Amino acid sequence: MNFSKKRFYTIAHRGASWYYPENTMSAFKAAVDMNADMIELDVLLSKDNIPVVFHDERLDKKTNGSGFVLDHTLSDLKKLDVGSWFDTKFKNEGIPTLREVLEFSRNRILVNIEIKPEVVTENEESGIVELVLNLVEELGMEEVVMISSFDYRVLERLSKRETNIKSALLYERVQSHGREPSRLAKDYNIDAFNCSREQLTDNWVLQLNNNKIPFFIYTVNDELTMKSLIQVGAKGIFTDKPDVLNKVVEEVIKNAV
Repeated sequence: MNFSKKRFYTIAHRGASWYYPENTMSAFKAAVDMNADMIELDVLLSKDNIPVVFHDERLDKKTNGSGFVLDHTLSDLKKLDVGSWFDTKFKNEGIPTLREVLEFSRNRILVNIEIKPEVVTENEESGIVELVLNLVEELGMEEVVMISSFDYRVLERLSKRETNIKSALLYERVQSHGREPSRLAKDYNIDAFNCSREQLTDNWVLQLNNNKIPFFIYTVNDELTMKSLIQVGAKGIFTDKPDVLNKVVEEVIKNAV
């Protein structure tokens, strides 16, 4: 599977996260079992510069640890329980590394890697972009990975790097300085534009479709909204319920015939 073969993509948001603790191997395996086209995951760096799959900067809400992810080594992070907050039956779930998820995903499912905004000063770089790119290239997964970010500095670095890895801009109003999606796509040389359902306007839909810019919408779990987004031309939808979205896609396609 690659990014040129499908008309629409069911994207499992942090895995099948309605049913399993987000960003865990259980959630990603379930997404594969539900026939999602792509998994979305979040990446931060550990203290020893290992890309790990976790959403929040702090560990407090969804682990039995505390403090910032970047203040803990991978060894420390691997000791944490990231499943019990969701349900005690997942108490043995741990924080996966990006390498572990990519190795599992290879030849199974596409991957959307969201690089979280860097907790650094304006003139300092954490190196996360290069670490992620190098890992994807080492595993030979350039054609099956998309990198996205709300941090436009990440997209600037991606645009300067010669790579076949696709990129997507996650719309962030302040950094956009009033620029429309088509201008942002040109400025950052992106392959797709991502935004929330609430941000998407009729004008944006027209602009994106007219300029043939694929757009992906997050995070949608109700069927009526899924259906309306498919009908206006969304290339993909991020959802916690990939099984539900797949059923909606089948219904829309069937009714269109």
